[in-house]
Amino acid sequence: MSPSHSVTPPTYTSIPISVSGSDAITRSIKNLNDAVSRRRHWPEFASSLDRPDSFSAALTRIRTNANHFRVNYLLLIGVCGALSLIGSPGWLVVTAAVVGLWLVIYFFREDPLEVWGHHVSDWAVLVGLGLVSVLVVWASGGLGSVLLGLVVGLVLCGVHGLLRNPEGLFLNENDAASQGLIGPTSPSG
Repeated sequence: MSPSHSVTPPTYTSIPISVSGSDAITRSIKNLNDAVSRRRHWPEFASSLDRPDSFSAALTRIRTNANHFRVNYLLLIGVCGALSLIGSPGWLVVTAAVVGLWLVIYFFREDPLEVWGHHVSDWAVLVGLGLVSVLVVWASGGLGSVLLGLVVGLVLCGVHGLLRNPEGLFLNENDAASQGLIGPTSPSG
């Protein structure tokens, strides 16, 4: 007879992460810089402009350019939104602070948010930042200006996506795999 063994499943515990506020901000800013560094070079962005041959070619161009120049387009739309507030520099600074809060506290945060030793859920952060954003836009009275700037940015991106000939664009392996241009490779053996 073999002895009976009692198998207990392993238990996993979370390791509390204690990150100071300045460290979290520094890491968020690094993540933001990493995201912006993924933009394509502006000379590549501005080169090879011509009219598409057909409607289907135009749609293909817009889709391809939107994938390839995603970060450039986001920067262009953000600059247009910021320029729309140039007439009121005080609100430009306040709006930049709110955008900075979104970037640091929500989009580029890696660790759970803790305030005075209490964990704050992502849902609470999202609702809080949304309320702050609505209050700032309402108090500034600049909603029309910001929307106009964002629409101008979207139109500029659409026109660029339509006119930029995507022939010869460099794709890295991740982009090519996500677009189905290459498949997984198997080791030869």
